[in-house]
Amino acid sequence: MASISEHTDELDGQPLFWRTAPSPSGRDTPVLYVHGVPTSSDDWVPFLELTGGLAPDLPGFGRTGKRGDGDFTMAGYERFIGRFLEHAGIDRVRLLVHDWGSVGLLWAMRNPERVERLVVMNAVPFLPGYRWHRAARVWRTRGVGELLMGAANRTTLKLALREARADHGPMPRHVIDEIVAHFDPGTQRAILRLYRSSPEDVLAAAGADLGLVRCPALVVWGDGDPYIGPAFADAYAAALGGPAAVRHVAGAGHWPWIERPELIGEIAAFLDDDGVGD
Repeated sequence: MASISEHTDELDGQPLFWRTAPSPSGRDTPVLYVHGVPTSSDDWVPFLELTGGLAPDLPGFGRTGKRGDGDFTMAGYERFIGRFLEHAGIDRVRLLVHDWGSVGLLWAMRNPERVERLVVMNAVPFLPGYRWHRAARVWRTRGVGELLMGAANRTTLKLALREARADHGPMPRHVIDEIVAHFDPGTQRAILRLYRSSPEDVLAAAGADLGLVRCPALVVWGDGDPYIGPAFADAYAAALGGPAAVRHVAGAGHWPWIERPELIGEIAAFLDDDGVGD
């Protein structure tokens, strides 16, 4: 099991927090983990222990900078990923994205030759036909979104996170603790700006070049996700340009590895594989 290091640094004048771990298999190309909303690199600790790699807190989340003039848009996050990899001295990666970590796909479409393997897991669809879920529609509504964010506390977040599970049970305490610890006004502002700058037609247009990503891919989907239906797993696999397998996970929701921990090992095995097929 790899030992994880934590780094507090600065990038473009802003605080930067990221985690790294060596690859237990000795693989040269690291895995880049890109988290979504409202979490941080905390998501990836059990994955890093198995695969090594690197996992930043995105701007506006966790311990990375949350300055009011931050570019909390899809394009801004794509630029951040490029700058982060440059800062870390990393050229090629194996990439795992979850939820809004799909911004990593924007970078991959611009740099397909730098991605050796890809895992897409319950990711915001850069595909036609998606409609924002109820909470997102509220966040996208000015005034109402601010009121909902302002009312957030441990109790309301704990209740809201039950919806994300297929069984509607409670999230593990450590997951709630990690989210609550960083769900400050800076993170709330970043979430509102990201959703408000991302109407459905912009999402659909963003994935126009997914076919340029030709590396072996695995699409993992908790089919009980209340936010993004399982049809988008198959749509992602069809849109990618290389061999793409789909793993539908019954009895799991938006964070499928939390309800089905065995997925961590399965995904790690795929990321460590050096074969060319799926």
